[in-house]
Amino acid sequence: MAVGVFDLFSIGLGPSSSHTVGPMRAAAVFAEELKASGDLDRVASLRVDLYGSLAATGHGHGTMTAILLGLEGYHPELILPAEVEERLAAIADSGKLQLAGAVTLPYGVKDMVLRPLTILPRHTNGMTFTVADADGDTLHSATFFSVGGGFIVREGEEDAALKELDESKKELPLPFRTAAELLGRCQSKGLSIGEIMFVNERASRTEEEIREGLLHIYSVMAECVATSLKREGLLPGGLKVRRRAPDWHERLLKENADQDPDYRDPKYWQEWVNLIALAVNEENASGGRVVTAPTNGAAGIIPAVLYYALHFAPGMDKATQADRDDVVVKFLLTAGAIGVLYKEQASISGAEVGCQGEVGSASSMAAAGLAEVMGGTPQQVENAAEIAMEHNLGLTCDPIGGLVQIPCIERNAIAAAKAINAAKMALWGDGTHRVSLDEVIVTMRETGKDMSSKYKETAMGGLAVNVVEC
Repeated sequence: MAVGVFDLFSIGLGPSSSHTVGPMRAAAVFAEELKASGDLDRVASLRVDLYGSLAATGHGHGTMTAILLGLEGYHPELILPAEVEERLAAIADSGKLQLAGAVTLPYGVKDMVLRPLTILPRHTNGMTFTVADADGDTLHSATFFSVGGGFIVREGEEDAALKELDESKKELPLPFRTAAELLGRCQSKGLSIGEIMFVNERASRTEEEIREGLLHIYSVMAECVATSLKREGLLPGGLKVRRRAPDWHERLLKENADQDPDYRDPKYWQEWVNLIALAVNEENASGGRVVTAPTNGAAGIIPAVLYYALHFAPGMDKATQADRDDVVVKFLLTAGAIGVLYKEQASISGAEVGCQGEVGSASSMAAAGLAEVMGGTPQQVENAAEIAMEHNLGLTCDPIGGLVQIPCIERNAIAAAKAINAAKMALWGDGTHRVSLDEVIVTMRETGKDMSSKYKETAMGGLAVNVVEC
C-alpha cells in the first residue's frame, strides 16, 4: 500500500524501530506463515541469522529479545510492556520459546547466529529465519530486511513491493512523490499540505477514523511522556546514563508554582521542549511504549515540537479542546506528508543513511507541521522542512555501546529546537528560497551512500569507539 500517515506514526516498543520493531514484526510474520503452512507440529529446530547492523548493535538495541517475542506471535503495535517483561522473564528462566504460541523449543538470545561483517545485498539490516524437522530437513525459511521506521521487506519480493506501492498510489486522489509534485497539488487544488494528505488518507479511512486515529497517536505520545516522568534512576544497558526528565519536570513545575497548572511561562518554552524530547527518548531507551515518528531513535522530536505548538504558539492560550485537537490533526498530517517524501526518495534508516535519515527526517517533518499550524503557506511549510534537514545533513549514527542513549537522547532535544527555529525562519520569509526540499532530500540520500559504514549504526566508529563505555 502507499505510505500513509499511520505507517509513519505507528505504535511499538523501544529502543529502535529498525532494530526492535522491524525484527519483531518480521519474526511475527514468519511465525504466522509457519502456522498457516500446517508444518508447525513438525518443527524440531529453529535457526535465526542476523546480518550487518542488526548483528553489530543488536544487543544494545534489544533486537534478539524482540525477535523472540515476534517468534512467539506478538506484534509490536499490540504487545504491552507488562507482557514483554513477563514473556522475556519466562524465556530467560526456562530457556524455552513458544514458537507461534504453540510449539515449545529450547531457544534463546545466545542461540542466534550473529554475522556483523556480512551485508546482504538489499539492506544492512538483514535477518533469516529457518525451521527444520527432526531429520534436519528445512520446513520453512525466509529472509527479511528491516528498512527503517518499523517497515520490513521480504527478500525476493522487493520488486513486487515497489510495483504494489506504485499501483496503490494510483488509487490515491492526489498522489505525490516529490515536494514539487506536492506543491503543485496544493496550488492546483487550493489546499494546504496537511489537507492534501488528508484527502489521500480518506481513500482508505473515513474522516472520523482519521481524526480519531491521529488523536490516539498523540495520546500514546502523551502517555509515553507521563510514564517517563514517573521513572527515576539509571537507564538500562550499563552506560549508567541517569534519567533527567523527572528532575527537570519537577524544577519546571516549581517555576510555575504560583500559576494555573495548565499555564506555561513563555520564557521557559525551550526547557519544556527539551523536557518532552528527553522524556520520550528516555522511555524509548528503556524499551517502553512509544510512537515511531518516523523512527524510535527520533521519537521525541515530533512530540516535543507538537507540545510547543499546543502551549506556546500564538493564540493557544485561548484555544478550546476542539481547537487543540485540530492542531494535533493538522500537525501530524503535514508532518506525515513530509515523511512520505523521505520514505519515497531517500531513507529513514540510520543503518542505511546515518542519523540524518532519522533525526534529520523527524526534524524536517516537525518543522513542516509547526509551520502549517502557525499559518504558513505551502511554500513556507516546504521551506521550513528544507531548512531543518539542510542543517542535519551528514549526521552520523554512532551510539555508544549500540544503545539508543548517547548521543540519541540529547540529539532529539537539539533537533526539536532546530525544527522550531526552521519553522520561524520560514514564516518570516515569503516562501521563496534558493534550495528546494527535493534537492536536500536527494543530497541526504547521496550523503548516506557516501558515508562510511562505520557511521551507520554499526558501533564501529565515532562516539561508539572513542568513548569508553564503563
